[in-house]
Amino acid sequence: MRTKSFRSVVRNYRAVFFDAFGVLKNHSGLIDGIEDTFKYLESKGIPYYVLTNDSSRSPVELSNWYQKRGLTCITTDKILSSGMLAMEFFKTKLANGKAVAYLGTKDSAHYLETAGQETVPISEVNLEDLEHIKSFAFLDDEGFDWNKDIDKTINLLRHKNMTVIVANTDINYPVNKNDISVAIGGLADLVEQILGKKFIRFGKPDAQMFLLAYERAMQDIPNIKRNEILMVGDTLYTDIIGGNKFGLDTALVLSGNTLPEMAKIKIGSSGIIPTYVCESAVIEL
Repeated sequence: MRTKSFRSVVRNYRAVFFDAFGVLKNHSGLIDGIEDTFKYLESKGIPYYVLTNDSSRSPVELSNWYQKRGLTCITTDKILSSGMLAMEFFKTKLANGKAVAYLGTKDSAHYLETAGQETVPISEVNLEDLEHIKSFAFLDDEGFDWNKDIDKTINLLRHKNMTVIVANTDINYPVNKNDISVAIGGLADLVEQILGKKFIRFGKPDAQMFLLAYERAMQDIPNIKRNEILMVGDTLYTDIIGGNKFGLDTALVLSGNTLPEMAKIKIGSSGIIPTYVCESAVIEL
């Protein structure tokens, strides 16, 4: 499959939306050379934003991850996460007074607590006393006992009908060059299948995520049009299809979920066609 250099692609746009994992970072840290990409964008005056389905940490914590590794240009205002959408939902749609049970780490409950919600990890839920539980959130694939708490989640949602949100729609993520791990979106899919229910989901490829980012971009470039923005991602089923449906041009990079040797096959079988395919989002200066 023929690829284009990221420099030749990105220079044609007025703003860039980046996915995070597989595009800017991987299991080892920052992708080698990605710092030069941001130096190039800064030199050309092209604004950029990071759109992530990572709901396990607050925007401040996500930004700090980049800051500590020398990418100081990724400030909190550049981060747009699915957790932010979940937080707004809990602020506006669910009244306070009862607890939100959740699957994830204590840190991942940040968005719910910021929305003024009382939170209870699934491990502390008593299935014999559910009066105080009003809703449930899938937040992170860590912070619980896989052997006990997934079953407990299933039984909680069998015993009591409630609003359920999934704050990260990713079904998997790469843990090294060759292997993947189940993400919280994949666990939510499993529970949905078992229960025959449908949950409320936030994050790519949902249009809300792109609308959030588009509204943020318009603060910097008031007259910007959707076709003047490039969405850069490593996953066809979230980054690329979501960007395509929102009216953005898209660049699939082969540095993460989509392996170079499988890219042509996956594009052909899925029918999800990126505007461009690039080896990575790295620009060498």
